[in-house]
Amino acid sequence: MKRKALWAAVPYTVPVMLGYLFLGAAFGVLPAENGFSVLWAFLMSTFIYAGSMQFAAISLMTSAFSPVSAFLLTLMVNARHLFYGLSMLKPFERMGKRKPYMIFSLTDETYSLLCGVSAPQGIDPDWFLFFISLLDQLYWIIGSCIGAAAGSLPAFDSPRIEVPSTVSGNFCRTMGKSKLQDSRPARSWHHAGQSDRRWF
Repeated sequence: MKRKALWAAVPYTVPVMLGYLFLGAAFGVLPAENGFSVLWAFLMSTFIYAGSMQFAAISLMTSAFSPVSAFLLTLMVNARHLFYGLSMLKPFERMGKRKPYMIFSLTDETYSLLCGVSAPQGIDPDWFLFFISLLDQLYWIIGSCIGAAAGSLPAFDSPRIEVPSTVSGNFCRTMGKSKLQDSRPARSWHHAGQSDRRWF
């Protein structure tokens, strides 16, 4: 059952993979340029996993530490997730032990997928959505490690890969919309007690 859900989730995450590998690599170069090893890029992408906030975190780590400034910056960059989380309270009720990870892994692109796709017939919807979230983070981690490894090379010229994050983000969203148009129409989420569990 889990394996079927995993393979069913893969095609839906391909557009995100294309963006996350590229943007994750761009992030990975930054810690390498500032003297941090590949391990730091791996740990940040695993335990922070906050996209633009990871870019900002490099500056915070290499400058005088100010708790108030760090808190305010984090709040401003990631405040939108408060609204994402509120809209996902009911869908995540059925996730059980997976619920904390589903909350943690709720990025912009993952949120779009969770709201816009439905599990194929015969696939457990909870595991299907869990693997979408997990795969998206794995793509980001892999991209970060690749970038950090490349940035550690003596002959690496980092200015050549300077691409605004908005470009990659828009690319992910455009590709995601194209994928969703080929899939079944999005459905609405009914009350938790109903047997037909569907997404809005």
